[in-house]
Amino acid sequence: MRFGVLGPLTAWTADGTPAPVQESKVRALLAALLAQDGRAVSADRLVLDLWGDEVPANPLGALQTKVSRLRRAIGRDLIESGPAGYRLRAEVDAAEFAGLLTAAQDAPPRERAGLLVRALELWRGPAYAEFADEDFARPVAERLEEQRLVAVELLGAARLELGEVAEALAGIDDPVRRHPLRERLRAVRLRALYLAGRQAEALTEYAELRTRLAAELGVDPGPELAALHESMLRQDPGLRVAVRARTNLPAALTELIGREHTVRAVRALLARHRLVTLTGPGGVGKTSLALAAAEPGPEYPDGVWLVELAGHPGPTACTAAEVAESVAGVLHVRDDSGAGLAAHLAEALRDQRLLLVLDNCEHALAPAADLIAHLLRAAPGLRVLATSREGLGVPGERLEAVPPLAPADAVRLLTQRAEAAGADLSTATLEQLSALCLRLDSLPLALELAAPRLRVLGLTELLSRVDDRFRLLTTGGRLVPPRQRTLRAVIDWSWDLLTEPERTVLRRLAVHAEGATLAAVEAVSAAPPIPLEDVLDLVARLVDRSLVVVADGPRYRLLESIADYAHTRLTESGELAEVRDRHLTCYLDLAENARLRDAGQREWLPRLDRESANLRRALDTAVDTADTDRALRLVRAQTWYWYLRGRLSEAERQLRLALSVPGAHPLRDTVTALLTGITLLRRGATDPDLRRQAIEESTVDADTTWFLSFCLGYTGADLTASARKLAEVSTVDPWLRAISLATTSFLTIMRGDLRTAAEQAAESLAVFVGLGEVWGRSQATFALSTIAEITGDYARSAELRGTALELAQEHGLWPDVADQLTGLARLDLLTGNHSRAQARHEQARRLAVEHGYHTGVIHAELGLALGARRTGDLDTAAELFHRVLSWHQDVSYAPGIALAHAELGFIAELRDNPDQALAAHTRSLTAAHLSGDPRAVALAKEGLAGAHALAGRHDEARALLAEAAAHRAAAGAPLPPAERGDVDRVTARIAASVPGQR
Repeated sequence: MRFGVLGPLTAWTADGTPAPVQESKVRALLAALLAQDGRAVSADRLVLDLWGDEVPANPLGALQTKVSRLRRAIGRDLIESGPAGYRLRAEVDAAEFAGLLTAAQDAPPRERAGLLVRALELWRGPAYAEFADEDFARPVAERLEEQRLVAVELLGAARLELGEVAEALAGIDDPVRRHPLRERLRAVRLRALYLAGRQAEALTEYAELRTRLAAELGVDPGPELAALHESMLRQDPGLRVAVRARTNLPAALTELIGREHTVRAVRALLARHRLVTLTGPGGVGKTSLALAAAEPGPEYPDGVWLVELAGHPGPTACTAAEVAESVAGVLHVRDDSGAGLAAHLAEALRDQRLLLVLDNCEHALAPAADLIAHLLRAAPGLRVLATSREGLGVPGERLEAVPPLAPADAVRLLTQRAEAAGADLSTATLEQLSALCLRLDSLPLALELAAPRLRVLGLTELLSRVDDRFRLLTTGGRLVPPRQRTLRAVIDWSWDLLTEPERTVLRRLAVHAEGATLAAVEAVSAAPPIPLEDVLDLVARLVDRSLVVVADGPRYRLLESIADYAHTRLTESGELAEVRDRHLTCYLDLAENARLRDAGQREWLPRLDRESANLRRALDTAVDTADTDRALRLVRAQTWYWYLRGRLSEAERQLRLALSVPGAHPLRDTVTALLTGITLLRRGATDPDLRRQAIEESTVDADTTWFLSFCLGYTGADLTASARKLAEVSTVDPWLRAISLATTSFLTIMRGDLRTAAEQAAESLAVFVGLGEVWGRSQATFALSTIAEITGDYARSAELRGTALELAQEHGLWPDVADQLTGLARLDLLTGNHSRAQARHEQARRLAVEHGYHTGVIHAELGLALGARRTGDLDTAAELFHRVLSWHQDVSYAPGIALAHAELGFIAELRDNPDQALAAHTRSLTAAHLSGDPRAVALAKEGLAGAHALAGRHDEARALLAEAAAHRAAAGAPLPPAERGDVDRVTARIAASVPGQR
């Protein structure tokens, strides 16, 4: 039996069936017993609770009667009686609520929000409802209501931490109205308003609250609220959260007509099925319906994301890698290790609740189906809404055929679009309009194309022309694809109405993938007989004729059926090769002029994101035509972009594709070296042949030499070889000089020369600030903040990392955000703020997983392990340190190996196991010597001192501590007070062994 007091008093059986307790006094008895939370209540107290001053003639007998009736209603065994009175032992929703609230206190933000939502969902109304004013229930009800408000406040704060500002506002509005003077509640609302961009409203509400507090309570706002007000006035960056966009769905430009019921039906299907595929012929409106049904909401806390597959060439040419790259590109999933991209996507989505909209799957049917099946198996919170000409054949798929519009809706769509285009339909009859819709199969695309023509031809002429076209196509035979049986006739007819210049531009537009900017359209379409100055007007006329769609940007794209048709016309014209050549020239120029090493980075990264499909198509052209020069130049120009975005599998595939074009070329060695570096980043340093190839690779290109040096150092493959290659880099270019200094500063830190490292990083930072380049600035800042942390200047380190974090968030460099969060969390550990450290490490790990950034996951788990050891959770710490050690061993990274062994040694010492501690610290010392870092050597010797002291060898321990201190002093980095815990513990154990020093 389970009881509910969070609302009207209720009892349920084990299977959830209500067990009615109807008599008022029996219900009051049940409430009085539940209010004591399992404690015994005396008979006299129960009599007073039930009857107050109107005590019956035989109060104990009357009470026993009520107890008997209650036992019959809920079960005799639940009510115990004894000398102390009556006791009810039962499962109560209030206890479950309290348990969830307690568990949420220290949980990571996403888990905390989930626990709090579950807790608040238990409430069905006011606590103890009809008994809330009774003396026995009032204190308990008030306490529960207070806890309920605390849960609301914590949930609002957690949602803000997760970037779910709209959800936080929605959940806080009603409680604020009911408790307008509750300051913590108002603080959550004010911060939510501020983060929602409603700063003026937030400040106004604060002023109103301050006035009301003074008038009604005679007090000023408390310190927390006052500090928040000050932060809002200063526009403090600390108020911001690392908010990612929750959707990339384009905004609708026109009303979706006739699909209201279908939209609701598709949403209902998504609630019951994990994969819903909208099927139907081209032009039936699958994409528009999917976009309307895929509305972001609380059921998809990690967003709704659109992946367009129409940019791929076709079902036979498209590969699984290309589909995975498209999905990874939209989700910004970074791929930087040897596993396949599909596996990285699965890992990134494993704990997420999101809706993925895959559009035009018929362009990649088999690979799309394979990827969807893989992701659905790995990510239980994932939902997929696909559009395709046919089903995907994935187990559990729910097919939903999208029908043509109903007759009345088709007429409404045609009428609205025609009148918007300026057509006069005042004399048109319903019968004529219905006849035209019928001839066009009530397909939305056909109606959209026909509507503007009513302005030119009138309804009667239009009907006669459509009749001719459909009759001609129907006689062509049943083997014609369904899309061509109707839409080709419509498009043929539209084509006939175009002028020759309009036809020329329309067919040339077909060479673009997923749309193009006006500049790109002009570059590709402006060639005899079309002069450059005419392109804009011709494109505008095609837009007016609904043959070209204007998307955000603006970008100009063809609907898929129009694109297929136009591509056929382009082939027939005999100019396909030269148009493809101009397209290749256009996008090669775009790639080679991308500004990724100065302030233009902020603009160019998203610009290249948008042009990924066109850049892939341009490379296909270069490969198909055996254009070695442009193939190699194109991939060379994109390699740094691919790295910054973490699209390493795409980089490797395209570099290999370009290198497959035969012929000698000066860039072949450079592109080969870039492929080696990218492959090393993807697969790690575990492959000795790959390591050797990266070390031996030679190129005259300074950028590529630096990149190889960076890859060798970043993966821990060979720090010595990394330094050697770095020394070969010409630093005439300011960016190369700055990044070489930043890279060198990290190597210098490893050697323990902190003063020189600081000078190098500071000089690097100054150059990057001058250039306005965010990624490089982050590298230099990270080096400086590391030095500040080592020397105990935690405030300076936090300031540097906070600035770098803000810049990374603004530019969408999410792997870098994860690194900066990990660095800030490390500082929280050192300053004793363990709860915030854990929250930041968890946030960093979540971001790293989402972006396939495996190195970032390890960094965050290392921080979680350090935090677990500091808080005494040795089992968790040991598990995490073993995972960290395994990864560093796989990539042969000596500094990481040394640290992990040292930490495992300290755990063994804390568990009073001197032999195990000695073995671990000995392994740490060996790795530390290999790393060349004197601080790592010092840490290993401090650990060895602890192991010897634990074993009673105090002289050896004392000598080892002295050697460790000397190593740190020589490096200019004596142990700061916050990091002396282990040394102080060992020192105390040694001192305790000396008589008179206990």
